Amino acid sequence: MNRMTELWATVRIWIRQTWGDTKASTDSGLLGSLRFFGFLYGPIDRSLPVNEAFRKMLRYRVAPHVGWRHALGGVTYLLFLVLIVTGVLLALYYRPSAQEAYPSIQHIVSNVSFGWLIRDVHVWAANLIVIAMLAHMAQVLYDAAYKPPRETNWLVGLLLLFVVLAFGATGYLLPWDQWAYWTVTEVMTAVGRFPVLGGFAAAALMGDEIVSGATLSRFFSLHVVVLPWLSLALLLYHFTLVRRRGIAPPIDEGLEQDAPWRLSAKMSTKEIELLDQVGTPFFPNHILRTLIVSTFTLAVLVSLAALYPRPIAEAANAYVLPDGLVSTWVPVDVSLALIRFIGPWGFALFWVLGASLVLIPLFDRGPERRPSKRPAVMILGATFFVGYAVAWIVGQSMDSVPTSAGLREEVLEERALPAPPVQSMPRVGASGAEPVAPEPEADP
Repeated sequence: MNRMTELWATVRIWIRQTWGDTKASTDSGLLGSLRFFGFLYGPIDRSLPVNEAFRKMLRYRVAPHVGWRHALGGVTYLLFLVLIVTGVLLALYYRPSAQEAYPSIQHIVSNVSFGWLIRDVHVWAANLIVIAMLAHMAQVLYDAAYKPPRETNWLVGLLLLFVVLAFGATGYLLPWDQWAYWTVTEVMTAVGRFPVLGGFAAAALMGDEIVSGATLSRFFSLHVVVLPWLSLALLLYHFTLVRRRGIAPPIDEGLEQDAPWRLSAKMSTKEIELLDQVGTPFFPNHILRTLIVSTFTLAVLVSLAALYPRPIAEAANAYVLPDGLVSTWVPVDVSLALIRFIGPWGFALFWVLGASLVLIPLFDRGPERRPSKRPAVMILGATFFVGYAVAWIVGQSMDSVPTSAGLREEVLEERALPAPPVQSMPRVGASGAEPVAPEPEADP
């Protein structure tokens, strides 16, 4: 018994000494990673040991008007993390080639444990993140949070929206089924008809005269290499600006010079205590609200993935036009509606309308924040969001609409090479090379 007591006392001394050494040797700047993931919000006092700097950050108080309606940015970020995690898991089994892409998707949904769920969570997260970003963008526009000194963050947020759309556009082709193949073909045909840069952009993206294995390779490289690094840089910049500028004040106030809840890392404990009656404590109030919203978002996401899985068409065939295209991504509905009902010019003009939102902070720099005093901005924003919603609704009603007759004629003339056979993919870990999907017959 005495030996056990001595051993326990020795372990406690060792743990205490190790913790003391850790505090003395660890830079408080490492807490920045916790701030990036949203677990901390306040400024980092690098003059303090890491444990004291952590407790000081927990005492940070957010603006008193910050509530549930400000959770859209956090929801968007959470969905982005879900896309990263599920995307990495899918990439472990996916094979980016025209011969193996479709069989590898079949293998993931049929043979990999919970592979179907991971894939459908990825698909639904790609839809929900677009909706969450547009809702967050509408809230920022309504609250006039793009006004000085936050105009740079508005620009970074728009760039993040375009990056997310690029993520979805490049990932849409990766299943390599008929719906994905011919949807990308139709969009690339429309892009190629844009004046000046349209033909160059389409050729650079496709890497071939038609959508082929070269296109799949380029889309995969953009999806898993280029866009993740670009989005990481923009997110770091976006979060840094949010921390530095703070949350925008309520719309019934003018542009603030400084806010009492925007604490400085150099504030003393006494100065912080004087501000205890201002704002809402980040911990536990705000962090609990964040956890509730995150849990609800994940529950909705997993439920949608389990109850409404994404269907898969036949393997991509450059010689066979499908009877219809079933869309599985919100911007695809919008794009096809614009292309088929307005034409390539309408598709291009809507993108120009979206890009024009970048100019809002340059023309609306006054202190007025009420929407009724900003009619031009409200009309521009309403035109974009209502137009997007209408195009989405119209695009969803086109499930059974075939591709255009003009495209059908062009395709029949251009497809001169034989369609590459779709090879079966052996099951991972199986004793024999069992095919996952039957080889589709090529229709000359």
